[in-house]
Amino acid sequence: MPKFKHFTLDERVSIEVMLKSSLSFKAIARELGRDCTTISKEIKNHIMFKRTGAYGRPFNNCIHRMTCNHAYLCDKPNCRLHSCRFCSDCSEFCSEYKPYICHLLSKPPYVCNGCAGLTKCTLEKSIYKASYAHEEYVLLRSESRSGITISEDEIQRLDKTITPLIQRGQSIHHICINNRDLIMHSEKSIYNYIDYNLISAKNIDLPRKVTYRHRKKRASRFKVDKSYRIGRTYKDFLEFMGENPDTPVVEMDSVEGIKGGKVLLTIHFIDSQFMLAFIRDANTSRSVIDIFENLYWELGPETFLKLFPVILTDNGSEFTNPKALEFDRQGNRITHIFYCDPSAPYQKGAAENNHELIRRIVPKGQSFNSYEQKDISLMMSHINSYSRKKLNDRSPHSVFSFLYGAKTLVKLDSRLIQPNEIIMNPNLLK
Repeated sequence: MPKFKHFTLDERVSIEVMLKSSLSFKAIARELGRDCTTISKEIKNHIMFKRTGAYGRPFNNCIHRMTCNHAYLCDKPNCRLHSCRFCSDCSEFCSEYKPYICHLLSKPPYVCNGCAGLTKCTLEKSIYKASYAHEEYVLLRSESRSGITISEDEIQRLDKTITPLIQRGQSIHHICINNRDLIMHSEKSIYNYIDYNLISAKNIDLPRKVTYRHRKKRASRFKVDKSYRIGRTYKDFLEFMGENPDTPVVEMDSVEGIKGGKVLLTIHFIDSQFMLAFIRDANTSRSVIDIFENLYWELGPETFLKLFPVILTDNGSEFTNPKALEFDRQGNRITHIFYCDPSAPYQKGAAENNHELIRRIVPKGQSFNSYEQKDISLMMSHINSYSRKKLNDRSPHSVFSFLYGAKTLVKLDSRLIQPNEIIMNPNLLK
């Protein structure tokens, strides 16, 4: 049995081939000279989920899909399907929808490779694919060897413990020595968390550290969750859109004024060129989650699912908790999050181009600290009322209203500005 722990790409290809031949874990392990539990963990850790239908039938995982008699639930005038059971979108509108999970996936081999009914199945497939598994492994290995890995819950726990003691004048060494069982992090790690502004205490609260001269060091990368991009890369986005070509895409980004000040969260609807912007006191993951939770309850689940089926964003630390955005509090999926490649802003170029209009009103380098949400909503109303050549000289506001209705615009606090009253310079907010 080999001493090394990591699988090679060739071994993963062999696993995929043997799974297709319906070999057991023991047979695969015997062939590769591994333990059968190692094979089991490898497969379960790298399952690829695909929502594809069968020949002549779209994806449908409702438990009632065989007996359903509903028709035209989506109320789409161009729907040509005489029965909702043959539609992949009926789950969004049907109150009786209940997902069905194949009972065969609860036991080995846990995937659909080698299943005799794979080509006839309309349920969500669990597939082990060698190339996908190896990419996930390489990404996870790379991320695990760089930066700082800590969850937001752990940061909040440390903050509640450490900050009050620092405010009493205690040193990090004293706090760590006397609270070792509670903190469970090294002194160096605590100093790093303070440097990254992850907890409320700042360097100025440490009486000795402010007297030290700063050392020159390389810029460090920080991500809260190192595995958040797995299954959500730009390549995954392209594959998802290939399988769901008619799904509208929303691009999400942040716009900074000055470092450490208020920040805008921008949400850009590609099909209508319509953009929303929300002001935040700090560029944190929690602030992004709060905005989307408010949108979900303000718009209602049905409208939210229509507006935000797919969100494409960059790799900023404020977007590193995708599960909190993809699922509601009951665990129901409400959207899909994908990430652009590093240093590739052109992959969400529509939002980047629209930021130029924001910079006409609030020039780059100018602080957002003096603005409230009502000021930002006013600015976006003027921007969204501005005619676009790409929209055949119509405004994003009018196109969005046509696609999603005027009531939705009222809920989003967006109003139409008459063409001759539009102001696209700093005088708007003065």
